Amino acid sequence: MPDIRHAPEAPTRARSLAAGERIDAHRHDDHQLVYAGSGVLAVTTDAGTWFAPGTRALWVPAGCVHAHRAYGHLDLHLVGVPADTGTLGLDAPSVLAVDPLLRELILACTRDPYDDTPEGRRLRTVLLDRLRAAAAFAASARQPVPLPAPADPRLAAVCDLLYADPADQRTLAALGRAAGAGAGERTLSRLFRRETGMTFPQWRTRLRLYHALRLLADDVPVTTVAHRCGWSSASAFIDVYRRAYGTTPGSHRRG
Repeated sequence: MPDIRHAPEAPTRARSLAAGERIDAHRHDDHQLVYAGSGVLAVTTDAGTWFAPGTRALWVPAGCVHAHRAYGHLDLHLVGVPADTGTLGLDAPSVLAVDPLLRELILACTRDPYDDTPEGRRLRTVLLDRLRAAAAFAASARQPVPLPAPADPRLAAVCDLLYADPADQRTLAALGRAAGAGAGERTLSRLFRRETGMTFPQWRTRLRLYHALRLLADDVPVTTVAHRCGWSSASAFIDVYRRAYGTTPGSHRRG
């Protein structure tokens, strides 16, 4: 990510982004919580790209270079957390579950970020307490990971086919042949584990879920999303989506 801006203070504020609008790569000396009240937020770091619906937020540690992109109309909520507060036990970018209470606390703090009244300070204290609880859960549970972009040109050629058509049902061996990767299925499988930390089926499912989030942000019907992303039925898609995000695609769209 070239031309990295340095903004020492991580702001606490709410702002709207139009579909496709970006915030370029930058870093802060503070930690930051990034949350989408509506729409779908893509956050890119050196580790990869996360796509966060309204049930998730991303913790960005101080000094971490990150960039944002909006899918659908995005209500973006940013909460700066001074570095001397500590990392909440999370030294790397991490996905945090956002329950209804944490959501309302984020909205309240970003609605009036300069409220230095006793009530405002208490509100922020409760927000930090809830963030610590969410961080403790994230540290002990298996949380969604970013979608890594492989560097090996053989693997990148295979992944390009799936970026273009996430519904492609071909096996890894067939995709390797179609991409002219010059490597067999066993070699490609090894590369997937080494470069992404996931098996090929896990990576493809993650890609399909992230593509589904983008389509849902554009108000594409759930059944259409399921088929465009490679699921045989809407019910199969809903089941995978619920296990990944703790809610249904329909609930995401209503939110």
